Amino acid sequence: MLDPRPHLGEPLALDLLNTRWIEHGPQDLLTDVTGLEIWLHAAGIDAPADERTLGAVLDARTAIYDTVRQADHTALNDVLDHGRIRRTLTDTGPADTPDVSDPAWLPGWLAADNLLQLIAQAPDRIRQCAHPDCVLFFFDTSKNGTRRWHSMATCGNRTKAARHYAKQT
Repeated sequence: MLDPRPHLGEPLALDLLNTRWIEHGPQDLLTDVTGLEIWLHAAGIDAPADERTLGAVLDARTAIYDTVRQADHTALNDVLDHGRIRRTLTDTGPADTPDVSDPAWLPGWLAADNLLQLIAQAPDRIRQCAHPDCVLFFFDTSKNGTRRWHSMATCGNRTKAARHYAKQT
């Protein structure tokens, strides 16, 4: 199945947020288990694509959004309560393994855990696209941390074109 989303390749937490976008009106990949299956495949997560998993992933998406946009981490902690990182020493060295007892919660838990990693790494680089009609998120990996749009080719150009046309009138 083809992933219809306009922006791919972000870290898992932001990729989950980007399952909602604007293209000829609001779009949402996660309206059914078929969309969930597309997202799980794109994310490389081996989990059941069923109604229970869809519900858990939607809860995680809301929790991640609330944390990123409103600094409310209550729901994120509820998602994280469904699992933990199990640390072990293997023949090849230390290993961190997700330990989530209910497989339906694994994808959402992994996304919530990824958000914690992004926050620990560089919380100020978790951004929403600056274009007023865009709802997509990205992790700013630019050298000086000044990226404003999820894509310069789409939202960046639209913003610059609008500014140019406004000067002409």
